[in-house]
Amino acid sequence: MTTFPVVPRQGAFRKPLATELQTLSDTTYVRVERDEELAIVVIDRQDKLNALNSDVFSQLGRAFDDLARDADLRGVIITGAGEKSFVAGADIGVLSQMDSLGAVRISREGQQIFLMIERFSVPVMAAIGGFALGGGLELALACHLRIASDNAKLGLPEVGLGIIPGYGGTIRLARVVGLGRAVELTLTGGMIDAEEALGLGLVTAVVSRESLLEQAKKRMRRVTRNGPIAVRMALESVYHALDTSMADALNFESTLFGVLASTEDMKEGMGAFSEKRKPEFQGR
Repeated sequence: MTTFPVVPRQGAFRKPLATELQTLSDTTYVRVERDEELAIVVIDRQDKLNALNSDVFSQLGRAFDDLARDADLRGVIITGAGEKSFVAGADIGVLSQMDSLGAVRISREGQQIFLMIERFSVPVMAAIGGFALGGGLELALACHLRIASDNAKLGLPEVGLGIIPGYGGTIRLARVVGLGRAVELTLTGGMIDAEEALGLGLVTAVVSRESLLEQAKKRMRRVTRNGPIAVRMALESVYHALDTSMADALNFESTLFGVLASTEDMKEGMGAFSEKRKPEFQGR
């Protein structure tokens, strides 16, 4: 496995909306590890339970900017360093000092990065070990797939701090688990364990903490063995349908279906099925 640190550089990531990012520290909080066709994005701020701050957001955005240019990439796994936490929310020390304009800036900074992840061109899986609270759960919700370790604790505790989720949690949680449970979890601010998250459909598997990353890779490779263009367009169709009418969603789906009929991957997939062999997709 090859490791590529995401080196923080002033101005390396585009400015969120019209605001400027805070000056980056000299610390690398996000690193990218490569395992064949997969990239593992590790958030490593263990002294703060991998809590999010402006540096983490900037480095996370930079990592996905770089990955977007990788033609050989087929899947991304996001996880947190250490045994205790995936991401234990946003940095309370920063949040406690914000005024109204600062709060809007912080919210939109996070929203922009998470939207980038949700709209990423290859599948992104959250491998949740330990705490995924507040912004950590919101990050996981922005991913296309989620699995959890048996020690995972998930929740949106913001109302207990006198605020609300600001990185898309009030929208995405309801889309994943349904309105009733999303409202309950958001308004109580309570935590749930991995098994309850599995029952809600918030995660699709619960595995041991020791096997979390390997299980994430194994499950992601069930996706990456399929036609990469088809996988990308399936994601586009699913997420496009969330924000449009049924008629428009159906029209978009049929258009993508037609585009795929012109690809070499479709011919390879159909041919391999007829010949009873495994397809060898080339992404063309």
